[in-house]
Amino acid sequence: MADSMISAFESSLDKTNLILKDIENAYGWPKDRRNQSYAALRTVLHLLRDRLPVNESVEFAQQLPVLVRGIYFDGWVPSDVPIKLNRDDFLYEVRQGFPYDAEGGPERVTQVVLDTLRRHVTQGEWQDVKDTMPKDLAMMMP
Repeated sequence: MADSMISAFESSLDKTNLILKDIENAYGWPKDRRNQSYAALRTVLHLLRDRLPVNESVEFAQQLPVLVRGIYFDGWVPSDVPIKLNRDDFLYEVRQGFPYDAEGGPERVTQVVLDTLRRHVTQGEWQDVKDTMPKDLAMMMP
């Protein structure tokens, strides 16, 4: 039992590191900039989570590695969602939550994280998420 729990934790850690590495690779950041890739992931995840209806948010989270799911749900108040954010609002909030200067600004940060997340969930679930977004925001999603 203990071995399977350690294995599950290690698997989640490996998958989380893969997601962070995908973000870093998109920017050409070395691993020592892990704080930036984490901040980008966390910021976009929280905005996506807060934009989604509760049921869809939970369904999406089920496909994330356990560690990323913890980041996703950290500080979540289901009674306060969904928050209406259009593309401009979303990008403004990314800029507020991501305190680093990155090539392409908040739009590129958002695009990189969304592209990364898309590769780590099923096509059907990603389409469900995309379908809940306003058109201008959905256009940014792969």
